[in-house]
Amino acid sequence: MNRVFLIGNLTRDPELTETAGGVSVCHFSIAVNRSYTSSDGERQTDFFNVTAWRGLADNVARFTKKGNKVAVVGSIQVRNYEDNQGMRRTAVDVIAQDVEFLTAKSAGGGEDLFDGAPSQSGSAPAKKKPTLQSFDDDGDIPF
Repeated sequence: MNRVFLIGNLTRDPELTETAGGVSVCHFSIAVNRSYTSSDGERQTDFFNVTAWRGLADNVARFTKKGNKVAVVGSIQVRNYEDNQGMRRTAVDVIAQDVEFLTAKSAGGGEDLFDGAPSQSGSAPAKKKPTLQSFDDDGDIPF
């Protein structure tokens, strides 16, 4: 089973492009802190390149930016290539199957997820409370 779960912060703004066939693809990277510290007391960080496709790619590009915290669920893909100097290289990427945005909207800016309009005040609009209807309780329990 090839499954990875990561929580980290975007190290740069996501880059949204399209393939020749018109499929959206978004590349971004996240910094993930390790759960332990080194002998000198510093916490180490790992950096992961992540690729999202289609609608997920559009959403990541639209609703995240550098510094936002995200949770990524996906799989690891290892690919080999030859660089400009002819050296054989290996790249490890995470192919995202799901990305959850963990930065609060007011902290992260961006657009409102529900109506597509930019936030004007930075806070969620007040929700209308449901009205409750009274009913006739004659004291007779129906069961």
